Amino acid sequence: MNNSETWHWVKLLTLALIMAFAVRHFLFTPIIVDGQSMLPTLDHEDRMLVNKFGYQMFEPERFDIIVFHAEKDKDYIKRVIGLPGDELKYINDTLYINGESYEEDYLDNFKETASILPFTKDFELSDVSEFEKIPENHLFVMGDNRQFSKDSRHIDVVSYEEIVGEANVVFWPFQGARLVE
Repeated sequence: MNNSETWHWVKLLTLALIMAFAVRHFLFTPIIVDGQSMLPTLDHEDRMLVNKFGYQMFEPERFDIIVFHAEKDKDYIKRVIGLPGDELKYINDTLYINGESYEEDYLDNFKETASILPFTKDFELSDVSEFEKIPENHLFVMGDNRQFSKDSRHIDVVSYEEIVGEANVVFWPFQGARLVE
């Protein structure tokens, strides 16, 4: 290999490394699901891609699965339940937002096999937070495994500033690769 070819390969390798860094830092990053709080939707140790740029253009929507900074050096993955301005409560295992009931189809199979009922204990936002309504630029999040999830009922509402991105692609284990909703 002559100097010209070597220089060409060095430039290509450098460009590939810069692109890989940019994609991981600004667009997508992997995350490993740690724990049981998102069962049955996500399993412990599922590997997912987090879309870091989507919320730069759009705001989170109800029932999105998001990753956010929850503790120093620890990110959580949870489902968006409440949006800014929402009043929310659970009564008899039913979600009410601004007085209207909402179906949570993603919980149906899990509720049928739950050993403890109600699956989601009754509460109002003011029971678990200092707020009557979810403040501007904040979300109320919960794990799908309601009985074993440390979420907004314990850590309060989540600021938009803490959101890493949306997680809706499981890429590992390979046989379990899928889009999640």
